[in-house]
Order: sequence, then C-alpha cells, then structure tokens
Amino acid sequence: MSNKINHHLNDAILMAYSAGTLPEAFNLIVASHLSMCDQCRAQAETFDALGGEILDQSDATEIGTHSLDETLSLIESGPVDTIRAPRVADSVLPQPLQDYVGGDLDAIKWKPVGMGVRQAILPTTREATARLLFIPAGAAMPDHGHQGTEMTMVLQGAFQDDDGYFARGDVEIADSDLHHTPVADIHQDCICLAVTDAPLRFDSLIPRIAQRFLRI
Repeated sequence: MSNKINHHLNDAILMAYSAGTLPEAFNLIVASHLSMCDQCRAQAETFDALGGEILDQSDATEIGTHSLDETLSLIESGPVDTIRAPRVADSVLPQPLQDYVGGDLDAIKWKPVGMGVRQAILPTTREATARLLFIPAGAAMPDHGHQGTEMTMVLQGAFQDDDGYFARGDVEIADSDLHHTPVADIHQDCICLAVTDAPLRFDSLIPRIAQRFLRI
C-alpha cells in the first residue's frame, strides 16, 4: 500500500511537534504521517536533535528534594494501561492511528453525515478536533473556508482540489487563505484523517445548519 508522498508537513508543524506544543489531535496526524514518510521523519529527527542540543547548553535548574517521589506518585495514581488490539499488517490506518483507535477500520464507529459521507470523531483534547472521514468515490465535499488550521491526511484513495491532487500519505495544510471543494477520486472511496482547531466556514445553508450537530 506504499506510494510516493508528494505533499509533506512544513517545518513550523514539525518544530511544534518536536517541542511538544501541538494539540493532541495535531500530534496524531503528524505521528501518522511520520510513520509513512521518510523525508518528514528525518526532518523531525533533526529538530529533535536540535532541541536536545539547546537543552544541553541551557543552565541547570534546581529541583525540589521531593520531586522524584512526587513524580513516581503521579505515575502510580495514573490511569491503568489498556491492552491494545494487535496491529494489522497492510492496514489502511498507519500504526499510530491503529494504536489510537485500537484496531483497523473494523474498529471505527462511522456515523452518516449526508450524501454517502460518513465520519467518526476521535476522542482528543478540546484544543482541536480529529475525525476520520469516509467519502464515496467521485463525491464532493461542500465548498468551505477555514477560520483556523485544517490538516487532512489521505489514508485510502485520493482527492483533488485547487491545491492539487492528494493520495495516500499526502497531507494538505489549509488555513484562512484557502477556500476549496475537495472531490474524491472516482476510482476508489477516499478515507482521510482530518484535524481542525476551529470550525469550518461553509458557503451553503444546509452545511451551516448541520455544522453544530456534526461538530465541524
């Protein structure tokens, strides 16, 4: 299921991921892309090394005498680890996403949103929303703009808009400057992971009415 990835993460996103400043939803899509993209993974490792070098050159800070005991106490009182479902070879979902949902597509609880499109909202922190989208082959998403940042990663099939053609592994990064109408490739149903940190701006009335109920 491998293919050439043509649309990558930018340095700002990779640096924020390395620094640990991204919301959970954005961490999920970045980790999923890095698991498939050698180029972005190498760049992320460069930023990790740079961050480590900065820490090495920083002045040491005194910590409290009970810091270790308090940390161990927090670990012991934290949530109990759950047993993850076995990873699926040749899965539509990359490994970080498999781990997150506890399996492959059969673990996804899809909900219809109209015109054959389905979504599954993933549990993340409130700073951003992550959802899986199933878009029938040849179907178009409603015209929309963005009030914040939307990142979309293709997991199966492909889609096209004014920014180009996005296939498996590709990531589109959209901001307030982009207004588009993504259309799924006619040859295969398209499955994407999409994350947003603000509601979308729809042109048509019906999507705007449904927006509050669909959390988009």
